Amino acid sequence: MTARPYVLLSCAMSIDGYIDDASAERLLLSNADDLDRIDAVRAGCDAILVGAGTVRRDDPRLLVRSDRRRAERVARGVPPSPAKVTVTASGDLDPTARFFSMGAATKLVYCPSGALEKTRERLGGVATVVDAGEPVSPGSVLADLADRGVRRLMVEGGGIVHAQFLSAGLADELHLVVAPFFVGDGRAPRFVGDGRFPWHPGRRARVLEVRQIDDVVLTRYALSDRCGG
Repeated sequence: MTARPYVLLSCAMSIDGYIDDASAERLLLSNADDLDRIDAVRAGCDAILVGAGTVRRDDPRLLVRSDRRRAERVARGVPPSPAKVTVTASGDLDPTARFFSMGAATKLVYCPSGALEKTRERLGGVATVVDAGEPVSPGSVLADLADRGVRRLMVEGGGIVHAQFLSAGLADELHLVVAPFFVGDGRAPRFVGDGRFPWHPGRRARVLEVRQIDDVVLTRYALSDRCGG
């Protein structure tokens, strides 16, 4: 059995734990220096995963931005940017979204068996659509990614996807950035909602690093023994 990929979760939130506000515009929680750090983390991964809601709302490119880092990846014999991965329950994604249209990286879409035909009809021309069973679980996605040679996976959200990996105990490391302001709106999405998580008062996560990056603060947590710091 192929070992599952190393899973690194990355999230930015407000002081009160929100990852966005309730407006139609995307809330900027990071800054230029931290975005460059994230770019470096991306460059060191084999694949980047976001939920379908993030694809719809944020329309992310999920590409390595730095010319130098892209060249270094090519010199190592890998594509300029990691593979892009998303998970959808319905298959209702726009095939012209930047997730699909930008960059030559592999695009993988995991969906439940019941939505496979619809998802392949809609997205089969721009991505590889994978039957991930019913219902789709983080474990089934990781098993398939491992079979495809993915050894290091970066999960960039949103909150539902983060909660699924965390509650399943399938996260090895968490990079949590806190922006210096409050959102204060219960309609907005939070980092994670209610759930049963393996880390609790009786089992604390290990802090690897706390670093100020201009006006935000990064905390890196080790969530498994696979994380050596």
